[in-house]
Amino acid sequence: MSPKMSTFEIRGPMNEQFATILTAEANAFLAALEAEFGARRRELLAHRAVRQKEIDSGKFPDFLRETAAIRAGEWKVAPIPEDLQDRRVEITGPVDRKMIINALNSGANVFMADLEDSNSPTWRNNIEGQWNLRDAVRKTVRYQSPEGKQYELAGKIATLLVRPRGWHLVEKHFLVNDEPISGSLFDFGLFFFHNAKEQVARGTGPYFYLPKLESHLEARLWNDVFVFAQDYAGLPQGTIRATVLIETILGAFEMDEILYELRHHSAGLNCGRWDYIFSFIKKFRNHPRFVLPNRALVTMERHFLNAYVQLLIQTCHRRGIHAMGGMAAQIPIKNDPAANEAALGKVRADKLREVKAGHDGTWVAHPGLVPIAKEIFDEHMKTPNQISIPRKDVSVTAADLLAVPDGEITEEGLRWNIDVGLRYLAAWLDGLGCVPIYNLMEDAATAEICRAQVWQWVKHRAKLKDGRVADAAFVTRAIGEQTERIAAELGPQEFAKTRFSLGRELFERMMTSEDFAEFLTLVAYEYID
Repeated sequence: MSPKMSTFEIRGPMNEQFATILTAEANAFLAALEAEFGARRRELLAHRAVRQKEIDSGKFPDFLRETAAIRAGEWKVAPIPEDLQDRRVEITGPVDRKMIINALNSGANVFMADLEDSNSPTWRNNIEGQWNLRDAVRKTVRYQSPEGKQYELAGKIATLLVRPRGWHLVEKHFLVNDEPISGSLFDFGLFFFHNAKEQVARGTGPYFYLPKLESHLEARLWNDVFVFAQDYAGLPQGTIRATVLIETILGAFEMDEILYELRHHSAGLNCGRWDYIFSFIKKFRNHPRFVLPNRALVTMERHFLNAYVQLLIQTCHRRGIHAMGGMAAQIPIKNDPAANEAALGKVRADKLREVKAGHDGTWVAHPGLVPIAKEIFDEHMKTPNQISIPRKDVSVTAADLLAVPDGEITEEGLRWNIDVGLRYLAAWLDGLGCVPIYNLMEDAATAEICRAQVWQWVKHRAKLKDGRVADAAFVTRAIGEQTERIAAELGPQEFAKTRFSLGRELFERMMTSEDFAEFLTLVAYEYID
């Protein structure tokens, strides 16, 4: 396959360090990827909009009739690479240098280096992240803190996976044929170009996590990207492996089909549960019967989420591949032993639920949680994974996946959404994508759930527990009051240094406007460099 002709232009600032990443050869590869696949990506995004209109009109998701033969077929994905056989504990986090070293040294089996939801996609973050990853692959990455503490890799480190941005995002600083390149292709392309052959030489491979897919056609696009990239680099087909995050309600109806499209490059599926809840709200936002209660009540024990978990495990094991569990976002609380034990108790209960359900591994956000998750999986999963357990007892229907949990909506829940969302968005605008808030490590999925819930409550004039209506005026007043509290907490001088004022403006607009913004990060991306 010969690359299509294209031109490119870099609009982000360059320096000597960045030039080692954005080399002439790497730039040509990026331009070739965008020229080959950019139009298809835009067509698939247009199809998302069409599907949304269908849902708005009452055509709710169901398992596809046209792919019934794929679901019924007895096929398997490609054999699992040796260094991905045991994934019992995976740690995730952004691509800053210190985080990469600590995560690779954490004792986890896998580190998912995140260029997506836990990375604020400033030009500097993205390019420095690629530089950090390149050094990590070669085991030359080192970091010295401002206090002089030295960080470097240990002898045994986690297997590296990388998560690029989703199909909906672009990289505005790199133009191909006068249009911004896909953020997915930019992130994937730079990492693959600089590291794939080096990883193969070191006995591993270019492994990825793919976020926010909404259909098997979007998985097919990724598969074609992989085929193109491997041919371009002269690597055997199947060298690339990818785990797909099932974090959209539409993706949940096409798990078999997604695995089938990626069957030569698949490393399984993952329960991306926070974004999944956001997707559930977003897709059914115009239907009052889909209004969700307080976020704290939407737990993994609720029927629609448990059904999604059971179906994912059954689907993956039937196809001979990993079914990964979700994130434990808790952070150890050093100054409050009682609160710390309560938080760790939640982690233990969550990981016990996952391993007993049949998951082959799980996620944590902090190195301090790795031993806890590992202990539970070691006790209940004596083999590298549980893929041999088929879960033939599971039977999940469309009605199960669409069952709306009941529960109350309170002023406290509404204010919590506003407060956490404001804090996260202000940090994201300031270049931080992974933010500790109230002893939880939050990423963009947090802010998405927060603002989507409040928008949904305003849209349908939801009644609070005390009988009041959560209308736009109520929310606007609450946003103002929460902002004032944060300003008082920080003090005038510190507050003035933040981007809370812009965050408040954007958040209020996205919570109270008539139209729903598909992604908070699409709106806020205009305001970062």
